[in-house]
Amino acid sequence: MSLGLIEHFSKLTDPRVRGRTDYPLIEIIFLTLSAVISGFDGWEAVEDFGHAKLSWLQKYLPFTHGIPRHDTVARVISALSPEGIQDCFISWVQSIAKISEGEIVAIDGKQARRSYDNKNRKAALHMVSAWACQNGVVLGQQKTDSKSNEITAIPQLLDILELKGCIVTLDAMGCQRDIAQKIRDKKADYVLALKGNQNDLHEATKDFFQTAFKEDWLSIDYSVFEEDDYGHARIEARTCYAVLLPDYLKEFQKEWVDLTSLICIVSSREINEKIQRETRYYVSSLKPDAEKIGRAIRAHWLVENSLHWVLDVTFGEDNSRIRRGYSAENMCVMRHLALNLINKDSEEKLSVPRKRRKANLYDHYREKLMGF
Repeated sequence: MSLGLIEHFSKLTDPRVRGRTDYPLIEIIFLTLSAVISGFDGWEAVEDFGHAKLSWLQKYLPFTHGIPRHDTVARVISALSPEGIQDCFISWVQSIAKISEGEIVAIDGKQARRSYDNKNRKAALHMVSAWACQNGVVLGQQKTDSKSNEITAIPQLLDILELKGCIVTLDAMGCQRDIAQKIRDKKADYVLALKGNQNDLHEATKDFFQTAFKEDWLSIDYSVFEEDDYGHARIEARTCYAVLLPDYLKEFQKEWVDLTSLICIVSSREINEKIQRETRYYVSSLKPDAEKIGRAIRAHWLVENSLHWVLDVTFGEDNSRIRRGYSAENMCVMRHLALNLINKDSEEKLSVPRKRRKANLYDHYREKLMGF
C-alpha cells in the first residue's frame, strides 16, 4: 500500500468504539487488500494470508497485536460506511488515473449472484461500475437500490466522476433523457444504445436507416467504418454507419440534449459455418464520425470482458457468500481496487490470475503492485 493509498484511506471513520480496539482500521484494510491482490478472497483466507506474511506486513504498519481473527476482519469490513469507502476509492483513483481527452468510459451493471440472504430478505448485490477502457481501471461504482434499478444508480455514479472530455457509453438500460443531460452537464459526450424502451426515437432511427439502405443512401451524407475480427473458430464483421440527425427528426432535440448523430451497427458472426446477423441502433452527441463512434461502441464491451468476467472468474465474485452488513458492497470495492493496482502494472505481460499468483509467491512483486 503506497503512502498515497494509505493517506486516502486513512480518512475512513472507524465504526468501532474508540479505545476498545486492538487492531487499527488501516491495518485491517491493508491486510485485506494485500490478501485480495494475492489471491486470498474469503475471510479465513485473509487471516491465513496475514499469519503467513506477518513479517512482511510489519515492514509497513506495526501490527503490534498481530493478525486479527477472520471474524474480526469480517465484522469491521461489514460495518464500514460504503459511502466512506467510495469517497476514498474515488479520491485515490483520481490521483493515479490520468483520464485523457477522448477516454471511453463504459458504464454497466453486474450482480454478485450469491450475495443474497433469504433469511434476512436481502437481495443480491447489484453494482453499476464505470470502466475506463484505455486506462483499464474502475473509476467508480454505485450500488443499485433494492427497490430500484440501474436507471437511478447511473446518475448517482455520474455525479461523483470526473468525465470532462470523455465519451460515455451505455447500453439500452441507460438510454434515458436525464442520463444524457447528466453526461453533458459533466462536459462529456454520450453514445447510447437504443431499444424499445425509447420507442419513438428507436422506431424513427430504425425507419431512417432501413429507408437509407433500401434507397442505397441516395442524397444522404454518411460516414462508414468497417472492422473484422478473427479467432476462436469465428469470423465477425461489423460495419458502423453514422449520420447527422436529419432535419425532420430534430424535434427529438427538444427532449434529448445535444442529440447530433444517429448510428447503425450491422454485424455478422460466422461460427462453425453458421452465420448470425444483427442490427443495432445508437444515438450520440458526437459528430457523425463512424470510426470514432464505432470504436467507442466496440470498446464498451470491454467492461464485460475486462471487468465483469475477471471479477467472476478470477476473483470468484459470483460465488462469494460474503453478505453480512455492508461486506458485499465493501468487498466489491476492494476487488475493484485490487484489479486497478494489478492493471497498473503494464511491464509484466501476464494475465490477472498469474499476477495474483506471483503476488502471493513473491513479496517484491506484491510491493511493486501496491506502489512501494
